[in-house]
Order: sequence, then structure tokens, then C-alpha cells
Amino acid sequence: MAVPTTPPELLAGQQIELAISGMTCASCANRIERKLNKLDGVTATVNYATEKATVTFPTEVDPTVLVQTVEAAGYGATLPQPEKRDDAEPDDPLRSLRQRLIGATVLSVPVIALAMIPALQFTYWQWISLALAGPVLVWAAWPFHRAAWQNLRHGAATMDTLISMGTLAAFAWSLYALLWGSAGVPGMTHPFELTIQRMSGDGNIYFEVAAGVTTFILAGRYFEARSKRRAGAALRALLELGAKDVAVLRDGREVRVPVDTLAVGDRFVVRPGEKIATDGVIEDGSSAVDASMLTGESVPVEVGVGDKVVGATVNAGGRLVVRATRIGADTQLAQMAKLVEDAQTRKADVQRLADRISGVFVPIVIALAVGTLGFWLGAGGSTAAAFTAAVAVLIIACPCALGLATPTALLVGTGRGAQLGILIKGPEVLESTRRIDTVVLDKTGTVTTGQMSLVDIHVTGGVDDEEALRLTGALEKASEHPIARAIAAAATDKLGDLPDVEDFKNVEGLGVQGIIDGKAVIAGRAALLADWSQHLPADLADAKSAAEKDGRTAVAVGWDGAARAVLVVADTVKPTSAEAVRKLRALGLKPVLLTGDNSAVAHAIAAEVGIDEVIAEVLPKDKVDVVSGLQADGRVVAMVGDGVNDAAALAQADLGLAMGTGTDVAIEASDLTLVRGDLLAAVDAIRLARRTLGTIKGNLFWAFAYNVAALPLAMAGLLNPMIAGAAMAFSSVFVVSNSLRLRGFR
Repeated sequence: MAVPTTPPELLAGQQIELAISGMTCASCANRIERKLNKLDGVTATVNYATEKATVTFPTEVDPTVLVQTVEAAGYGATLPQPEKRDDAEPDDPLRSLRQRLIGATVLSVPVIALAMIPALQFTYWQWISLALAGPVLVWAAWPFHRAAWQNLRHGAATMDTLISMGTLAAFAWSLYALLWGSAGVPGMTHPFELTIQRMSGDGNIYFEVAAGVTTFILAGRYFEARSKRRAGAALRALLELGAKDVAVLRDGREVRVPVDTLAVGDRFVVRPGEKIATDGVIEDGSSAVDASMLTGESVPVEVGVGDKVVGATVNAGGRLVVRATRIGADTQLAQMAKLVEDAQTRKADVQRLADRISGVFVPIVIALAVGTLGFWLGAGGSTAAAFTAAVAVLIIACPCALGLATPTALLVGTGRGAQLGILIKGPEVLESTRRIDTVVLDKTGTVTTGQMSLVDIHVTGGVDDEEALRLTGALEKASEHPIARAIAAAATDKLGDLPDVEDFKNVEGLGVQGIIDGKAVIAGRAALLADWSQHLPADLADAKSAAEKDGRTAVAVGWDGAARAVLVVADTVKPTSAEAVRKLRALGLKPVLLTGDNSAVAHAIAAEVGIDEVIAEVLPKDKVDVVSGLQADGRVVAMVGDGVNDAAALAQADLGLAMGTGTDVAIEASDLTLVRGDLLAAVDAIRLARRTLGTIKGNLFWAFAYNVAALPLAMAGLLNPMIAGAAMAFSSVFVVSNSLRLRGFR
């Protein structure tokens, strides 16, 4: 075996991430974890979903030993590779699984049809079944056989063991019946009669069991793998948010360069509407920076010389010159990407229910088969009859319906969810919805609209509301500031066309001024009006104070030499939020409002929608700690959010729900996506997911129940092909019918 070379940066003891290959279920991850943790001083966490092992090891341990330990356990591992710039299309890891599924489906359909429909059983049909089922068992089912062998070497039994054992037993017995029994004679048909009698069994073939089970379970694995593959997409989406190039100042001139060539200390220019390239300090200019994507603050932050700015936020106002203070992996955006990755790795991976049941069921079935063989041989029965009974135990234990139990319920449940605007990412998501007791709601864009809008107009001295709105809207229409846009939009919606402004001037950090219909109009901070000796009268000053106390933004307006109005702008609550909070409580969940916004705003919004517990002024990296803290207190937490600042918390939560109106990063890091962007969709999502999980559990129960009920007949040697076929078919029909009931979810 070639020993991989160790990158020099890993020789000092530290934490690394190994890429793991060959895992087929959560128990594989547990096995690798146990093997690594047996090494002296090594602590490892293996995540089946992301196919990564996070390993902390002491200086004296060579990282190649970690790789060899994983390989000795029967899996593949690779050390972290340096980033390569490669524009070639990446290999599709699902291609092999998809090819096996398509091949198995094409070959299995005629095999199942021939076995189940007597009218199709022409002369030599059984040999055609052999030719079609052979490639399905050998090629399409190879991942199950390989995993079963690995499990056997480590003394474990999973769903793979059950599939491999059952399909091989069914195929091997069918082959024996064809070659040495009476099943291969020309004109043989399966008698369709429910006669319970002892028989040698050498006239029965079970190719449809081997082919059908393989195909159904491959389908389930494919859909699971497809959803699992998205786990890493959150990080890619997050890092895509940054600026791609930047205007750096070199010898007094602006030079456009790729953002990854920036160095600490470089000075770069950010124009209005552009993203800030990296974390830095403003050296020239002032503006408003829209940081809502990263911080959740609904109001753009006014910045000037000496203020710190964060990469990937948007410059909403004037021209800025920024000196870079952090680049690459040190930036806040990169640290958030690391938080998302860490949260996904820490997230407890729910083992598939079928695996857990199989771990108990498989050893029992093997024991029963061996016991049956021993009993009939000891009781003086013929060797053929004893083997028939033992193999019948293995065949009937192979759960045809088990392969359908999860995929069909998921298919119907996710299909119904899509109609209702709810996208469920995979079966492991459903397990979480049953247990959650706390739902953490992000404020901006989740409970509220996330957009500034005009909420109030206060006037004085007999001025008309519409006149104040007309003049302010006309003036603000010329500005790019988000607050200005909110006022202009409200004025246009209510009054239609607005007059033109002359001599417009933006007073940086204070407001705007201009001439409208011959009147000199000023709008912005009270300090700007005071510069023109237009001081706020008592009633407007009180209105301004009251608005700011509630965390809203007050814009003072003056014309004709006096302050005449205060317009209040705020982020408004979505119309359905209060009703959604009531319904979340009805589901037994405790709502918590979590926001980076200031405390006054948060408490005002919480009171409006009926939330008692509020956690405000929280930085993006601290949102993860808040969720972790709630989990440490014994709560099972769902998180609903929409922004980049929520991504790591969504990944950390036991159940992450992202608003489809939010950022790609939040959507990728979540377990459920709510297309409607409406908090009521979160209520529907939790109800639907709980109902789907209940259906899967019901399906699994009946899938096993039919098999268990038929086991005594098999052990007694009384199982004929019709009873075996009927049990298989009836359990499958039941499972599909039970799943279809989800279509009626309201």
C-alpha cells in the first residue's frame, strides 16, 4: 500500500479534516470514530452526512497513521489537499449509484412482471428471469454486498447485511431449483394457490425478490445520497458572497485586481452599490453600509473615517477608501463559513431507523435459519426439506416492503410539501421534528419583512400629512439611501408622480437638501436642521424620541425656514407572524426571538407577535452559541432564519428551517426550506414532517410485521411460493397505500 505523503503544514500537532469514502450508513461512521479514538491522544468525530472526520491528534502522531487506521477498518481516507484552481467539471459522486439504479430498474421490471402475472409465464420464462436478475444481483447490488462483508468483518449487522443476505439466499435457492430441482423444466409456472403444505421447495424460484428488493432499496439510497450531497453546498454558497475583484490604490491610481491578491495594509476604493472586498478600516469618505446580510441589522449603519467595515457588506451611500486589516481565512465571512462547517460536523447524525432495526433483526433471523436447519436435520427430515425451510426463513426475512417504507413516504411527503411551499432535504430531517420543543426565530426577514417602510408621519403648525410626504418623497427620490428609498416608495404609492428636485445635495452622514416647487427642503438628522436654525418644536421632538425608543428611525423634515414634520421608518412585522407564533405554541413549542438588532426594536417586535423570550444584539458567531446554550439546557431546538448571519445557527440547530426568500447560504445550511417566505409555512413544515415520520414508522412496522408473521410458516416448512409472494406483495401494497395518505395533508 502506498503511504501518502504528509503535507508539511500538518506535521505539528493540530486538528485536521479527513475526507472519508466507503461509508454506507451511520453505523459505518460510528465504527471509524471508535477506531480513531482508540489511538493514543486522538479525538475524532466522523460525520456520515458530510463524509468528513474531524481529528485532533498530538504532535508525535503522523497524520498518515490516521489514514492507515481508517483504511484498516475497510474504508478510504485522504488528508486535506491544498486548494487547486480548477475550472474543470467536478466528478459527480452520484453517477455510479444513478447508473446502478437505472440498470436495476430496466432489468427488474420484466422479472417482477413475469413472476407476478401468470399470463406472462411462457415456456422457458424462468430462464429469462435468471438472465435478467443475474446482473441486478451481481452488479447493481454490489455496494450492499461489499458493505455487508465489511460489517461482517467487524461483527456488525445493518440494513446492508439484511439486503445482501436475503437477496443472495433468494437467488442461490432459485439457481439450485432451476439447475437441480424441478423449476427448470419447460412450461413451469408458479401455482397461485394459498395451500399450506410441507414441500421440498425445489420447484420454486424467487428471482423477483432478489431483483425487486435491490431496485427499491437502491432508489431509497439514491434519493438519500442526493440530499446528503448538498451538505457542503452551504460553504460554497457562503464563500461566493464575497466580492470577486477590487479597485486597489497603487501610486495614486485605481488598479482593478482579483480580491484574493489583496494584502493586509492595501488601500482600496468602494463605490456606492459595490460590495466591500474585505475587512478593513475607513481612511477616507463616509457612507451608510448595509450589513443586514451578515448582522441582521435592518437599518444601514452610518460609517466614517476610522470606523471598521466587514467584507461582503454593501456600500449603500458615498465613495469610501478602506485599508485592508484582515484577508482570506481571517475575515469575518471566512470565519462564518468555518462556523457553518463546524456546526454541520457537530450535528448529531440520526441513524436510519431501518439500520437500527436491522441490527437486532438480522442476528435473530440468522439464528432462526440455523435453528430451523438443525431442527429438521435432527428430527430426521430430508436434507432437501431442511435446507428448503432454512432458506425460506432467509427469503421471507428479506424485506421487500422495507425498501419502499422510507422512499415512498418521503416521495409523497416531500411532493405534498413542495405543493405547500416546503422543501424537505432528507429522511434524517424528519427524526428531528418529532423531538423539538423550542423554536428560535430570527427577526429580520423572518418575523419581519426585512425591508424599511414608512410607518408614521407627525406634522406640526397646521401642515398637511400629504404635503409633508410629497415634499420629503420628492427630495428622497434623488438619494440611494435605503431609508430614503422607503420614504420615496411610500410617497409614490400614495400620491403617484412626485415633483422634480433642483440643486440636490447629499450632506454625508446627516441627510439631504434641495429645492422643490421653489421651497428649500431639508430632510435627515435633527442636527442637519439645527445647522439651518430649524429646531424641532416640542411635539415633533417628543414624536422623534418615542420612535427612537421603539428602535425606529425618525427623519426630521423642514421647509420655509422651520422644522415641520417627522417621518418614522421601520422594519415592519409580516401580516401572518402573530398567527404563526400562536400555532407554534399550539404544537407544544416555545418561541424565542433572536436578533442582531438592538434590544428596543427586538422587544417591540416580540410584544407585537406574542413572544416572551427575547435575545437581542447578538453577533452572527454568537447565534451558534445561543443555540448551543439552549441545547445544553436540554432543549431540542428548531431555528428559523433567512440571512447569511443565520447559516451557522441553522446548521447547529437540531432542525434548521430557512425562508426561501432568504440567501442561498441559509437555504443550503438548513434542513427544510420554506418557499413562501411566510412563518405560517414553518408551522405547516413541522406538522408535515411529523406526519411523514409517523408514516415511515408505520410503514417500517408493517414491513417487518408481515415478514415476522410468515417466519413461523417458513420454519415449519409450510411456505409455498404463493404465500411468500402474497406476503411480499401485500406488504408492499400496504406500504405504498399508507404513504399515499400523505397526499391529503392540509
